[in-house]
Amino acid sequence: MGKKKKDIIKLERESVIPILKHKLIDALCNYIEDKSVKLEFLKFCQRVEYTVRAWYLLQFEDLMQLYAFFEPVYGARKLEEQNLTPEQIDVYEQNFLSYLFQIMEKSNFKVATDDEIDVALSAQYRLNLPIVVDESKIDSKLFTSYFAKNPLDNLPHFADKYIIFRRGFGIDHNTAYYFQAKVNIIIARIWRILLTVTGIRWLIYGNKHSNTHAVDPDSISSDEEQDGLYIERIRIEKMKLRSNLIRKVTIQEPTFDRIIVVYRQASKKKDLERNIFVKHFKHIPMADLEIVLPEKKNPGLTPMDWLKFIVSAAIGLVTVISSLSLPKADIRVIFAILTTLGGYCVKTYFTFQQNLVSYQSLITQSVYDKQLDSGRGTLLHLCDDVIQQEVKEVILSFYILMVQGKSAKQNLDMQIEKFIKDEFNEKCNFDVDDALIKLGKLGIVAQDKEGIYTAVDLRKANEIIGTTTEEVVLKAKHSSETLGTDMVKKHMETAPSLEHWQGYVPKRSNNETDADKPSVVEDKPFAVDLSSFTPNFKM
Repeated sequence: MGKKKKDIIKLERESVIPILKHKLIDALCNYIEDKSVKLEFLKFCQRVEYTVRAWYLLQFEDLMQLYAFFEPVYGARKLEEQNLTPEQIDVYEQNFLSYLFQIMEKSNFKVATDDEIDVALSAQYRLNLPIVVDESKIDSKLFTSYFAKNPLDNLPHFADKYIIFRRGFGIDHNTAYYFQAKVNIIIARIWRILLTVTGIRWLIYGNKHSNTHAVDPDSISSDEEQDGLYIERIRIEKMKLRSNLIRKVTIQEPTFDRIIVVYRQASKKKDLERNIFVKHFKHIPMADLEIVLPEKKNPGLTPMDWLKFIVSAAIGLVTVISSLSLPKADIRVIFAILTTLGGYCVKTYFTFQQNLVSYQSLITQSVYDKQLDSGRGTLLHLCDDVIQQEVKEVILSFYILMVQGKSAKQNLDMQIEKFIKDEFNEKCNFDVDDALIKLGKLGIVAQDKEGIYTAVDLRKANEIIGTTTEEVVLKAKHSSETLGTDMVKKHMETAPSLEHWQGYVPKRSNNETDADKPSVVEDKPFAVDLSSFTPNFKM
C-alpha cells in the first residue's frame, strides 16, 4: 500500500549465444584435464569452424554479388553496364531479399512487430520530440512485392516501406541533474491537473492510460525475476521530484542490443536507381527507437506545447476582455498579465528549441557512436556473425553430449543453457533443434529409436570431418617456412666466415689496366612501374 507502481516491461530470451567464441572454447578446455584430449578437442573446434565456413561460402558470395547491383554508391552504374531488363532486375532484387531474410534468421535477428514497437515507444527517455517518417521519400514497392510472394506473420504496419530487425537486449543508464527536464515535468503535472479539473483532458485523451504495457510487479514469480526477463524503466516522469529536484538522479531504459534497418528511397528514375540501404545500429534505447527511423521529418511542436500556447492565449484574452469591461480598467494590470503570458509562451518556445537541439545532438551521436556500419560492411558483419553462431552451437552441443555420453533433446537443451548461465552468467534460449541438425549433417551424432542422442568419439569425429583445405594450406605454409629456414641455416654453416676475407686482395693479371677496373655504380633509387601490375590472390 502506498508504493508507486513500477514501470516494468517483459522481454523474451534470445537464441543468440552472447559469448565470444574463443572464450567459450577456453572455458570448455579448462574442464578437459588430459592434454592429448584437449589438443584433439581444439582440432575438432578448428575443423568445425572451417567446415561451417565452407557451407556458407557460396551463399555469401551470391549475396554480395547480388547486393553489388543495389548498393547506393555504384549499384545504378553496374545495372546500367549489365543492360538488364526491368524483369531481370526484379528477379535479382527478390533473390537478394530472400538471401537477406535467411541470413537475418540465421543470425537470430527478428522482425520488430507492432506490439514490440508500441511497448518500446510507450515511454520517453532522452528524446522528447514527436518524430515521424517522411513516407513520401521511401519506396513502397520493394517490400510489397517481396511479402506478396513470401508472407510473414506479425509484420508491422510500416512493413511495405521499411523493415526493422532487432536482436538482443541490454540496459542503458544515465546519471545527471536533469534540472530542466524536472521543471518541465512539474509544469506538465500542473497542466495535467488543470486539464483534469476542467474536463479538457477527457475530451482530448478519452480514457487512454499513459502506459498500458506495464507489467504488474506482483504477478512476477521469483523464477522469472531471477531469469532476467523483466526490466524496470526508471524515468523522470515517474519520480518523486519533491526530494529529487536538486539531486542527481539515474534513469534506466532497456535497449535493443542490435538494430538493422532496411529500406529504399523513393526515386523518379524507375529502372536504374534500385538502391537498397542497410544500416546497422547498436545499443539503441527502446524509448528512443525513433532515432533509427529512415528519412525523418524535422520535428515540430508537441501537442502539449500547442495546448500551452492555445490555453495561455485564451486565458490572456479572457483576462484582458474582463479587465477592459471594468469601469476603471488598470492598464498596468493588463500589461502585467500580457507580459506574464507572453513570457510563458516565449519560455515554451525556447524549451522546444532546446529540445530540438538535443534531438539533433542525439541524432548526430547515433550516427557516429551508435551506427556500426552500413551497406556491404553490414552484410559482411552478418556473414561472419552467422558462422560464429553456428560454430558455437555445434561445439557446445557436441561437448555436452561428449561429457554426458547420451542425452534426450530436452535435457541437452537444459544442460547447455545451465552451462552458459553458470559459467558466464548469461541467459540464452539455446536453439537445440538447429544444433542437432548441424551435428547430424556433420555425421558425428546418432539418434536411437527412443529419441536419445549419442555423440561419436572425439577422435572419430575428427576423422569423420576430415582434413580441411585450410589445414592443408597451413601445413604447406609451415613446411615452406621451415624449409626456407633450414636452407638459410645450411648456407650460413657452409659460407666462409668474415675472418676468411679479412686482408684478402684480389690478384691483378699482368695485362690488366686501370681502365679494366669495374666502374662505380651511382647510388640511385630503384624504381618499379606498378601501373600495369595486377594483384593475384589465388592460392
